[in-house]
Amino acid sequence: MAKNTVESIKEAYDRDGYVTIPDVLDAELMQEADSHIQWLMRKHPNVRPENLHSNFMPNDPFWLRLVSDDRLLDIAQQFIGPDIALYRSQYLSKPPFDGKPVLWHQDGSYWNLDPMEVVTLWLAVDDSLPENGCMRVIPGTQQMQLYELQERSDVKSVFGSGINTSLVDESKAVDVILKKGSVSIHHPNVIHGSNANHSPLRRCGLLIRYIPTTTRIVSEDQWPYAFLLRGNANEGINQYLPKPRYIEGQHMPFNGCEAW
Repeated sequence: MAKNTVESIKEAYDRDGYVTIPDVLDAELMQEADSHIQWLMRKHPNVRPENLHSNFMPNDPFWLRLVSDDRLLDIAQQFIGPDIALYRSQYLSKPPFDGKPVLWHQDGSYWNLDPMEVVTLWLAVDDSLPENGCMRVIPGTQQMQLYELQERSDVKSVFGSGINTSLVDESKAVDVILKKGSVSIHHPNVIHGSNANHSPLRRCGLLIRYIPTTTRIVSEDQWPYAFLLRGNANEGINQYLPKPRYIEGQHMPFNGCEAW
């Protein structure tokens, strides 16, 4: 990544709390990611496609292969340095006509990290458009403190909670439009959400939460989802899982699976 490009990405991120990078991953890998979604849904037919999250990942070589792709880690490194761990990951796949909204929220309010040094990459597995419920961001709100989330039962949503709506100026909301294989990066404090998907188009993205190995995962029940992806661990900070081994017939086959 060229120096001037890195600087412009950081400048936009610091100013707005998010930034987008087009065409990060190639079409072949994105097709494998699409196949992975279908494979997971067949394997877990009772799980909503918006909720294919980290608890499926420790025994899934392709998932780890995808989130540890060097092109993604190179982006994360610009924000959190060379010692990179995976904290959490989730496919958020909104099915056609029935995809749930994500209420306005700040990611960091869901997490127990010390310090709150984390960067989220949102990888577009499908084209993400206003009509199929793309992410929406309130630029500049990364300057706000983290607010406590409120449970919401008045609307069916992905997480069932959100930030107090009095803190949200929807007139400033920006649609984060992404082509398949592109990435958005957002700050843990920035207010964002997305509308329901009433269109005939699926809208799937992969959320990837990267932390530097100096950030402590305070809740021990969240360690089972953490992997060291690049660089060195810091002794006494976190425990990391071993990478899952590929077993034919048990895991989805993918390009390079024999190396796993």
